[in-house]
Amino acid sequence: MTTHEAIRQPRFTGPAGWAAILPPGPSRPALGGDQGCDIAIIGAGYAGLSAARRLLQIDPKLAVAVLEAGHLAEGGTGRNSGFMIDLPHELTATDYAAGGESRDRVLTRLNRFAIDFAAAAVADYHIPAGWFRHTGKINGAASDVGLAANRAYAGHLAALGEAHEMLDAKAMRALTGTDYYQGGLYTPGAAMLQPAGYALGLAAGLERAGLRIFERSGVTRIETTATGWKLTTAGGSMTAARVILATNGHLESFGFARGRLMHVMLNACMSAEMSPAQIRALGGAEEWGLTPADPMGATVRRIGPAQGGNRIVIRQGAYYRPGMETSQADLARLVRAMRAKFDARFPMLKDLPFEHAWSGHLCLTKNAVTMMRRLEPGLFSACVQNGLGTARGTLTGIGAAELAMGLRSEITDYFGAEPEPAKLPPHPFDTIGANAYLRFKEWQARRE
Repeated sequence: MTTHEAIRQPRFTGPAGWAAILPPGPSRPALGGDQGCDIAIIGAGYAGLSAARRLLQIDPKLAVAVLEAGHLAEGGTGRNSGFMIDLPHELTATDYAAGGESRDRVLTRLNRFAIDFAAAAVADYHIPAGWFRHTGKINGAASDVGLAANRAYAGHLAALGEAHEMLDAKAMRALTGTDYYQGGLYTPGAAMLQPAGYALGLAAGLERAGLRIFERSGVTRIETTATGWKLTTAGGSMTAARVILATNGHLESFGFARGRLMHVMLNACMSAEMSPAQIRALGGAEEWGLTPADPMGATVRRIGPAQGGNRIVIRQGAYYRPGMETSQADLARLVRAMRAKFDARFPMLKDLPFEHAWSGHLCLTKNAVTMMRRLEPGLFSACVQNGLGTARGTLTGIGAAELAMGLRSEITDYFGAEPEPAKLPPHPFDTIGANAYLRFKEWQARRE
């Protein structure tokens, strides 16, 4: 018998702001008693829900169940910034280029497949249009360093034959309402999500198609049986012929890839709704999304009523936490830092308070690989999204579902050919080194 005990469950600091600004969703039951299904999925994020959709596309008669440790859209799906990016977006690079034109072309094609997969789900399940917009995004530059990074990335995009547009300071001011940015690089292919809303809409559509979702059902043990696998929670058990782990960095919590995954916490703040006077004072477009020219800078989004109100979201402040949890003190410190960054960008909104602040978890690997593969007979992984949870999570979910059904595709072939995650230095040297590096890179990118 093979047994994997979970050494921890997901824990989050602060509310999932994107979920908090939506009307309350339906209550779903916790797993109780002894139940069964054909395929069980652990985790109801983008990877888990995309895996469920792909499974039901392959065989609508499959009995599929998803076990979520918390409430839907209150974990990572309600804590990311909602950028579903088509182009290379390597967070450990200076200008997002993943390296190598051939690899980047394949990644771009796969990312666009993920975006099309999401767009089809929006149409099929009647998800509100405002929760998924195919609008593109901007790399904003606030310094000479940022401008140089944008020029370098534009050169890479030109070599790939990808559409892009350089924006000057005047164009950035017209778009964002602020004169903080000296320039920008617009790319048209990204989709912008109301990340919690999209996940909730996807889940509701899948439930109408027969999917069962259990909330407050964190899996504490996975073990083999004569016919497959048994998943144990605090309230019951689920037996399944096959299991898909869609737990991102919590793959390590079940004993896989230990000492190979980098757990980084990122923090974000969401403003209260702007008043009509504040909207006029800001000006600019009603909705836009901006990633920093330097990956260690601040991500900023302006959203409108279709996403949950006229608000601004700002995200920055990365630190390494092997325990996958942040503290209230860490979050409070970073809220103060983000307030200063917000005020520098939007001096006309200094009286606009933050309504929500939260911490979220990224899982990265040193060599930027993903864990989408068969782990053991009947056990598959759709994990380790390298900070690209929307598009990469969608892809790994699709790929894991196809592996579980014995199918091959460009997705399974691409991620299946990746090597194992590189080993990290032993603890505590990993934490000391990673946090020192992150602090230095944030200092370098302080204007961005």
